Amino acid sequence: MKKFFIVFRPRLITVFVDLLVIPISWYGAYWLRFNLGLIPPGELSHAAYLLPFLMVIQVLVFWFFGLYRGIWKFASLPDFIRILKVVSIGVAISLVGLFFVPFSIPRSIMPIYAWLLVSFLGGTRLLYRWFKNYYHGNFKTGKRTLLVGAGQAADLLLREFAKSSGLNAYNVVVIVDDDPAKNGCELQGIRVISGLGNISELIDKYDIELVIIAMPSAKTEIVRKVVDCCKEANVESRTVPSLNDLVGGNITINTLREVSVEDLLGRDTVSLDWQGIAKIINGKKIVVSGGGGSIGSELCRQIAYLAPAMLVIVDNSEFNLYTIDKELRERLPEMHLVSCLTDVFDDVAIQNIMKQYKPDIVFHAAAYKHVPLLEHQARSAIRNNILGTYNIAKASADNNVATFVLISTDKAVNPANIMGATKRAAEIICQNFNGRGPTHFVTVRFGNVLGSAGSVIPLFRAQLAAGKDITVTHPEVTRYFMTIPEATQLILQATVLGKSGEIFVLDMGEPIKIKDLAEQMIYLSGKKLGEDVKITYVGLRPGEKLYEELFYGSEELLPTAHIKIKQARYQLLDWQEIARYIEQFEQMCIANEGEDGFKALLFKMVPEYKSFIG
Repeated sequence: MKKFFIVFRPRLITVFVDLLVIPISWYGAYWLRFNLGLIPPGELSHAAYLLPFLMVIQVLVFWFFGLYRGIWKFASLPDFIRILKVVSIGVAISLVGLFFVPFSIPRSIMPIYAWLLVSFLGGTRLLYRWFKNYYHGNFKTGKRTLLVGAGQAADLLLREFAKSSGLNAYNVVVIVDDDPAKNGCELQGIRVISGLGNISELIDKYDIELVIIAMPSAKTEIVRKVVDCCKEANVESRTVPSLNDLVGGNITINTLREVSVEDLLGRDTVSLDWQGIAKIINGKKIVVSGGGGSIGSELCRQIAYLAPAMLVIVDNSEFNLYTIDKELRERLPEMHLVSCLTDVFDDVAIQNIMKQYKPDIVFHAAAYKHVPLLEHQARSAIRNNILGTYNIAKASADNNVATFVLISTDKAVNPANIMGATKRAAEIICQNFNGRGPTHFVTVRFGNVLGSAGSVIPLFRAQLAAGKDITVTHPEVTRYFMTIPEATQLILQATVLGKSGEIFVLDMGEPIKIKDLAEQMIYLSGKKLGEDVKITYVGLRPGEKLYEELFYGSEELLPTAHIKIKQARYQLLDWQEIARYIEQFEQMCIANEGEDGFKALLFKMVPEYKSFIG
């Protein structure tokens, strides 16, 4: 019984207040009708006679049409519309009942009564919400917070803060927006100040302890500027989820997270021809080799949401294949998904996959890519990156696959290591397969991917978590970076652009110093450079270069229909010569020859390979 009373007490209080509002509105209508003067005794007795009838009708209408479903402290436009509806229906029923009473009332009474009833019902709720959200909010004890952005995301975030007890740790005291038109305005009762350049001053002025970037689609330069201000002022920073995460539906606007290095080093969201991409994927059979890796798994996710007729994932890692298979089956149980635990070097298995599933498009992302590790594993690198590419390219051509897309790397340009040289050989194979059958071969080349397996970011994160110093090879070493989603989306876009044999080079923006990346990650981890963590320079590792290149000087980059994608010219080689290299590599793998033999033949196939010493 006690529990019942606790649950229904707020609703009973609401009903009691509304019961008081009805007589106040009714007698108020008479008072206004008679010019705020004395109500004639006869009219007053008529009003008293009709009041119980009006109260019964109106309360029943209130309850039947759901006036008490709304929660007062979250009262909004839908609640006001509901009030208009129940008052209108209640007054209409009351007017019908007035035909049966033995007297008449002034005609203006009912319209005035309806207006007053709507005003009082809406006003009490609005007053209560103001008291709960704003007056009571002045006594918050959470972190004094500055919001960056006064758009829809900020509005939703403030509403979440107001209604969720778990978010009371945030006391938003000021909002900053880059729109001058919003200067001096208020959002949810909080003052908006224009100009992102004012953030440092506002942090001091309002004793800010936390800055939240409430802009899901914020440009990278804005995020950098805000984080730099927070860094100088030594205050925390948080951000709302990205637009892609929100659209995916896995997280909500109030899922605040720390600003990540991807937010600082990623680029602005690129505009894609999603209609064109969907057209080439929707209803088609797709194979993704290396589908359990960093790039391959994201490709599978992007493709899966474009409704292919079938998605076949090929990977030689049981764990990686299981992980992406489980994820996609849970998210899209209706999709036709096939997972093949297969090595691309296994020609029989690859041919069988092509014959059995008859794909329309093959994305070849399977590759060994760890530079220092492969420097002394030439046989494994050649077996996977060269012979594996040849096997799956040949199987695609033999089985009339419409399009074959090779995922390549900037390390294939003037390679200084085994990994880059084998990827350049893979490019040569695919370029020269083109034109030998109905399959169109397309190559997509780009630089490092933020957070991918084997990249520096997971290494730096592990070192910071373990309390170790960060190790950087050289203070001047630079690399190109892009996010995994951006890379995969541009791969799909390049597939739309590809007609026959092209090498597409993705616009990677400006190269980034690894030293600067390390410094940003130290700050984002909440530690201080030189005090909590140091950067140690260990020298370039075997096969590493100070900087990477995206294309050869002789390739002559050409523009494409997409601003972020360039096309490089390529040179055809004698097919018989390529076939001889493949045959020799196969024989050397079987004989398990030494490293020098593999490097010597690799140097012949890829004369740009600089690390080979005669």
